Amino acid sequence: MRWIAAVLFSLMSTLAVAQNESWVHADFRREGERVADACTFHGIMSVGACAYTLFTDHPLHIAAGSMPPQNGFGLGLAYVVARDTENWRISWDVDAVGATSGAWRAGGYLKLIHTPVQPIHVSTPTPTSPGQPNAKPKKHEVHVHPFTVFNLYAQGISLDKLNYFGIGNDTSLAGASVFGMTQAIVGANVTKPVYGLPALAKLNFSLFGEMNGRFVSIRSEHGQSVPSIETLYTSASAPGLSSQPGFLQLGEGVRIKPVLGDHLELDYAGSLQQFIAPSNSQYTFERWLVDLNHVFYLYGYTESGAKTTNMTGPDQCAPSGQKCPAVSRSRNLNGSIGVRFVLSESMNSASKVPFYFQPTLGGQDIDSHLTLPSYRDYRYRAPNFFLLQESFEHSIWGPFGVKFMADQGRVALTRSDLDFSHLRHSYAAGLTLRAGGFPMIQMMFAWGGPEGNHNIFNMNSSLLGGGARPALD
Repeated sequence: MRWIAAVLFSLMSTLAVAQNESWVHADFRREGERVADACTFHGIMSVGACAYTLFTDHPLHIAAGSMPPQNGFGLGLAYVVARDTENWRISWDVDAVGATSGAWRAGGYLKLIHTPVQPIHVSTPTPTSPGQPNAKPKKHEVHVHPFTVFNLYAQGISLDKLNYFGIGNDTSLAGASVFGMTQAIVGANVTKPVYGLPALAKLNFSLFGEMNGRFVSIRSEHGQSVPSIETLYTSASAPGLSSQPGFLQLGEGVRIKPVLGDHLELDYAGSLQQFIAPSNSQYTFERWLVDLNHVFYLYGYTESGAKTTNMTGPDQCAPSGQKCPAVSRSRNLNGSIGVRFVLSESMNSASKVPFYFQPTLGGQDIDSHLTLPSYRDYRYRAPNFFLLQESFEHSIWGPFGVKFMADQGRVALTRSDLDFSHLRHSYAAGLTLRAGGFPMIQMMFAWGGPEGNHNIFNMNSSLLGGGARPALD
């Protein structure tokens, strides 16, 4: 750790040398001073402080985190800058990471938050009326308008090992194969809060829109323990295997995220996506998704929710020169119970959904989300799916916690086959780590179903830079 700190400090010092210091040089100089201060070792705690600074400080920090499953652990650098103007909060970052598996990812991301000056409305307390001598006056309520957020990005990713078992809920392990994939995404999205009506403001109602160009290349992958995909499958059994056209992908969505009382948070989202392949219309399709998430905070949203749902990673938590939150050693308890239901269906009556854009259940999906974790990664794949998840998480000491989850779900080739029969099920338990601006780390043991157990270690990708990255499927 000492030599890493020395290299970064030397690099920052070199970049900061200037006769007339600009804001870029000032950023590097200040970071160099913080690194030098944090990495003066006086015991094990100072080693932790040094590591935390190297991984979360800005403008330059080490980028690290899990790549999509089966592709190892990514390590590299991220450059992050944030600046405020009178009406805009602007931040951008550029990152590049690679894994020993040969997988890599690189991209540039720009976030624009529109922050026009808004009046702050204060509701005055209601006085006690003569007929209600014991009535309590209401507290002052301050309503601050949320802001519109724009994201622009360009990203390339190359993955050397992705599992493919065929399409449908009845595939077997005997059909296991692997493939490699490269995907380039160039696009933009916007989130627009709607607060004109009091009812919508209470629901935290927002609109979402996106426009992406997606360019995928599928390749064979030999030398693995299972065959390469083209030796077992054709374009009939793996649509899009022989050729991958470019796609214009559009999306629209709505979201509400109210907090009911001081314990229950709802996060409801609905979206519609259009995948348009101008050069080969048979692969054009539409997809809709409904995601209903319910979280009950055992000790109240103020104590638990704000601490667990606002973990944004180092590229988001240090605007305008502020430091990321320190790792908490608090002994205050926090915990939650969650129930989530996700349903997605594809509409492709005159076309085929390319297999690399079909959602998956099992292990972790291509965006590293845990679904039916006792099964192999990407185990079940189809254009249509639903998933029911129940979870329990509780702190045990400082940033460490324990988590239990249960999943039930299935995939279907056609929408008419999507029902509650032949559900796959899975259970998982393990430890979590939520540490200030650091990402959440999960170490889980999963079991259930007929295909054995699965050990999962996952560090979410917020340390890899680019918090506004689009999904890969």
